[in-house]
Amino acid sequence: MEFIKEESEDTKIEETFRIKHEDTETQTDVMGLKEESVELNDIRDKNQYKKHDFITGQTSFSCSHTEKTFSQKRTQNTGSRGHFTCQECGQSFDQRGNLKIHMRIHAGERPYTCDLCGNSFIRRGGLKSHMRIHTGEQSYTCPQCGRSFTHRQTLKAHIRIHTGEKPFTCQQCGKSFTQYGNLKVHKRIHDGEKPFTCQQCGKSFIEHGPLKVHMRIHTGEKPFTCQQCGKCFSIKGTLKRHMRIHT
Repeated sequence: MEFIKEESEDTKIEETFRIKHEDTETQTDVMGLKEESVELNDIRDKNQYKKHDFITGQTSFSCSHTEKTFSQKRTQNTGSRGHFTCQECGQSFDQRGNLKIHMRIHAGERPYTCDLCGNSFIRRGGLKSHMRIHTGEQSYTCPQCGRSFTHRQTLKAHIRIHTGEKPFTCQQCGKSFTQYGNLKVHKRIHDGEKPFTCQQCGKSFIEHGPLKVHMRIHTGEKPFTCQQCGKCFSIKGTLKRHMRIHT
């Protein structure tokens, strides 16, 4: 019974990441900027230290003056971080390049385009991550059960099934979630916010996924087909229930 529950939650996680792929990529862009910024700062400091060793010709030499200088510089850098501020939303960055990439979110600029499906992305890393959908590459493997995933964030969310961790808690009702995105959607129940509206009939939804499913009523699309009898369905869950007839 627990295995079925885990499988169900995994399916929900994967479906969430599939439906919200574009939103996830935007989040990944922001996270990528932070990660790259930290890595670049570390590399820059290490290179400066190596340069000092090269000049002195003593690679094992420990220069207290240099260490003090670099320590002071790090403190200055830390103090001055966030001095490149977005005029649109107020978010701050420690490097001008990161701000420049961030501005693409507001400008709607997505210069990296997938040649296979036409999806566009803000950063090259977003496109690289997206390409795994087409190649079938699953680089992130769960150490507990061996299941593999296309995206690191999907694996992180999956691991919480094993640990039972739910770090994202609603301040209004106390309900907790394994993913921040699920909490964000849940809060719309309290706020009454339904940002996704059907252009055909005006019905609104709290998530993009339900809107996408709803649109099939208007289009008549039934993408889920029973391999046993050929009957088609608009909702995957309906197909799964239908399959019980054959079993």
